[in-house]
Amino acid sequence: MTPAGLWWDQIAPVGVILCWLGTIVPFVLRKRPPAESTRKRDRFTLVGIFFQSLGYAAVWCLQRPFGTPMLELSPEWSWIPPLAAMALGGISVYLTVSALATLGKQWSIVARVAEGHRLVTEGPYRFIRHPIYTAMLGMLLATGLAFSYWFMLPPALLLFSLGMAIRVRREEALLRETFGPEFEAYARRVGAVFPRMQ
Repeated sequence: MTPAGLWWDQIAPVGVILCWLGTIVPFVLRKRPPAESTRKRDRFTLVGIFFQSLGYAAVWCLQRPFGTPMLELSPEWSWIPPLAAMALGGISVYLTVSALATLGKQWSIVARVAEGHRLVTEGPYRFIRHPIYTAMLGMLLATGLAFSYWFMLPPALLLFSLGMAIRVRREEALLRETFGPEFEAYARRVGAVFPRMQ
């Protein structure tokens, strides 16, 4: 391994850990909104959270030695996986922070519609209907690239994607029921977890 490749593979895990802090701290420090009545709640989304958590466990449970590359690439390409890990982590932090700031008191870990709930379509929601899930996917990939073995990423992605699909489907069922044509028009215009090409 070249010194440059070694440097990238050593700095990427540190960068990804900092990105994890950047995505978790906003949830911990956000101001708790006053209690408000919930019109509808879908606790089945907890099943989705379970599968997403299994995906994260897959990339964390079997770690390669610190500073070693995920793939044995030629020196001119060896910087790509660790740099991709840090880029995905940075994008994920941005999406998390901006989505939480945009949602405000409407954010909830379990899918719900509260009194006075409105359809949020500004901030990162202009481009993606579920930017926090996009950020979570980004952190899964970043963690895999920085810490895990390559063969752990496919099962991790499968588990996480199953959980994400459950959560998206259940949340959007509530939104369709609540906002009807307004949500349908929004869903046609904006992609669920990736920006839609116009």
